[in-house]
Amino acid sequence: MKKTILIVDDEEDIRDVLAITLADIGYEVLTAENGQAALSLFKEEHPSIVMTDIKMPVMDGIELLRRIKQENRDTEVLMVTGHGDMDLAIKSLKNDAVDFITKPINVDILEIALKKVEEKILSREKLLEYTEKLETLVREKMELRDHLSALGLMIGSISHGIKGLLTRLDGGIYFVESGLNKEDVDQVKEGWEVVKLVVERIRKMIQDILFYAKKRDLEWKQVDAVIFADEVAKTIEPKIKEQGIDFRLDFDTEAGQFYIDPGFVQSALVNILDNAVDACLKDTSRSDHRIVFSVRPDNGNILFEIHDNGIGMDSATFEKIFTLFYSSKGRKGTGLGLFIANKIVRQHGGRITVKSTLGKGSHFTIYIPREIPVDDENAA
Repeated sequence: MKKTILIVDDEEDIRDVLAITLADIGYEVLTAENGQAALSLFKEEHPSIVMTDIKMPVMDGIELLRRIKQENRDTEVLMVTGHGDMDLAIKSLKNDAVDFITKPINVDILEIALKKVEEKILSREKLLEYTEKLETLVREKMELRDHLSALGLMIGSISHGIKGLLTRLDGGIYFVESGLNKEDVDQVKEGWEVVKLVVERIRKMIQDILFYAKKRDLEWKQVDAVIFADEVAKTIEPKIKEQGIDFRLDFDTEAGQFYIDPGFVQSALVNILDNAVDACLKDTSRSDHRIVFSVRPDNGNILFEIHDNGIGMDSATFEKIFTLFYSSKGRKGTGLGLFIANKIVRQHGGRITVKSTLGKGSHFTIYIPREIPVDDENAA
């Protein structure tokens, strides 16, 4: 790839000779008859090297040097001066000219000077490249350190929850074994329900931990919004109905299709639906709990809504719901569910809004764009 050089001299013959010489060396050559014309051309073409005479009408070489350095300090300016202009040559060096050569110009000396300029440009480019690589390496190490630190916090925060689940699992197994020994079918069923509930919670906990611990690129697929929402509903419906909660679906059949990673988005919606179930179970003031799950089109988005009439949230809880490791469930929660749901939606270029009133319930609205975000690195 050719390097571009701008030749500035008020003598046309000198410009023509230098242009031929430098083109033979391998440069793409631009020319200008004075500093003012050169500055305009420089702003349009951005050459990496400028070779300018010092004494010129309209705008001299020293002023052109100053103006170019104001535009781009990395542009290298080679000054051309007469034998009696050494004071001007030294002045140009003080203004960050890379070098100067004297008239009449010797082609061999010019080539040597330009070679030094090229070496300086190459060294700066390599230094910039190394600096960027070093910054990337430092950033990656910082991210890894923070990630490992967060994983350590996560392990500490869920340890009590795991112990509690294992204790309940032992209790469920004991009920099953005791019921079998007594041939008590009701006791077996009761113990088995406990086992199923604990296994489901352990499964979800492990899924959340794996999602947080390991980064995975999105696998984009075009899916039908209603069919997808129905699959999500079928995943969570048994758990909701088992708790005696009324589960209502409100799907707009005209919602259409959109691009998502189905597994990721399903995990996000199930986490929010799980949160709705827990909110209903925590509310002991009523027995007619209800969760409404809806999907509809919204301009360029697919809009999912999850509305429950559970316990709701106070302002302190509301402000922290998407915070990593924050849980309003005490030792029963990992503090990962809503954090992960929010992260997944944001990965898809979407957002989540929440309205909640203590004692009256919560309303989550999830906006996901129909199309793959243009800035997504994994977009096909």
